Amino acid sequence: MKKKLTLAAAVLALSAAGLAGCAEAGSPAAEPTQAAAEQAASLAVSGAWAKAAEADGMTGAFGTLENTGVEDITVVAASSPSAGMVELHETAMGADGAMTMQEIEGGFTVPAGGEYVLEPGGSHLMLMQLEAGLLAGDTVDITLELADGSTLDVQATAKDFAGANETYAPETGHGDAGQGDAGHMDDGHTHGAGETHGTAEN
Repeated sequence: MKKKLTLAAAVLALSAAGLAGCAEAGSPAAEPTQAAAEQAASLAVSGAWAKAAEADGMTGAFGTLENTGVEDITVVAASSPSAGMVELHETAMGADGAMTMQEIEGGFTVPAGGEYVLEPGGSHLMLMQLEAGLLAGDTVDITLELADGSTLDVQATAKDFAGANETYAPETGHGDAGQGDAGHMDDGHTHGAGETHGTAEN
């Protein structure tokens, strides 16, 4: 009887060790999900706002991306239920010396413990093909997609804003869609170079 009990105990011990081994082997698979959640949790947006615009037009969204984590975070894409398309843009000087807007390569990289400013005349989110008009005081929902696959939901408040005239770089193709030509930019869908973000007066 004693031998039988000893054998049973050994079997139970081996089974327990096997289960523990499975648990340990499975734990690394959960690490990416945990890392993604931690990265999204380390990013915040302050002072988010968007320029008021007409239906079927486009507008820019601005604010300050703040990274409280220990690793750089890159925003690679964005979307909004209010727009048919959202692009990550930068403003750069063209060959003719004029400031032009174009998609930014590599996204917005927010340094660890630092910030990345989205502002008129600089980097910004471009909301195109607006489903409805955007009036001052309206709220725009925007989802930022990070390089690790995690997402961050942001709410931007619409404000009246009058900026300088900027055009799209020819290679962006916005003019072909009827949204990026200089004439369209003159009707208020521009971002003023050198303006301070976050204020309705500018």
